[in-house]
Amino acid sequence: MNVEYKKEGKIAYFTLNRPEALNTLSPDLMHELHDALEAFRADDKLWVGIITGTGEKAFCAGADIKTWLPFVKKTKTKPWLFPSTPMRDMELWKPIIAAINGIAMGGGLELALACDLRIASEKARFASPEVKLGIMSRLGGTVRLPDLIGLTKAAEMMLMGDPIDAQEAYRIGLVNKVVSPEQVMSVAKEWAEKLCKVSPLSSRRIKEALIKNRGLSIEEALWIENMLALPLYETEDYEEGRKAFKEKRSPDFKAR
Repeated sequence: MNVEYKKEGKIAYFTLNRPEALNTLSPDLMHELHDALEAFRADDKLWVGIITGTGEKAFCAGADIKTWLPFVKKTKTKPWLFPSTPMRDMELWKPIIAAINGIAMGGGLELALACDLRIASEKARFASPEVKLGIMSRLGGTVRLPDLIGLTKAAEMMLMGDPIDAQEAYRIGLVNKVVSPEQVMSVAKEWAEKLCKVSPLSSRRIKEALIKNRGLSIEEALWIENMLALPLYETEDYEEGRKAFKEKRSPDFKAR
């Protein structure tokens, strides 16, 4: 099994499980990740996801060169054979946290970028080394990295291909928090539990707005924001949130 998928309450866990290959992306892993994420998306009882890697060395060291590059060449004229994920072609509005337990390079960095929040081990390293292989990112790196850290730093990382450490990743806004290796999963779970206490319908609409408004004019973005926000006033969660505020208690949201 290349991806371990388990559920605990309202939280889903996705663990890349190829430690012997530093959890690199292979066609089989990508198909399993696609299937697990589809199951997560369809399960109304699950509100938040956490993606991590097996072991302490690697979150995901990128593509498995032996299997991935031949697969990419094979599917370039048959895109329907390429498994969709939040990196590309899959709309998934439930929040996802990356628990980055080790190196995140190439496709591994792109997987972390496709998550909404990123908790990094102080031993983590980040890089976009595709330029050193004569290729380039194609799972969202050139789109998401500049959004997070700015064009200047993104260009440096992608054109040079050199790694940065966790503290530099935090300084430039690539990750939300840096913790000790043994705290990565516990902090990720703590954040996931916090996300389970807010309105899931609101958080999904906020995530959708943040993604869909990328690169739009202010007029277009405001229109999308309004269209996503207005239906929330008709939900049971809104009524519960308003009632809980008046009663000075914690709301009990139901995603309805």
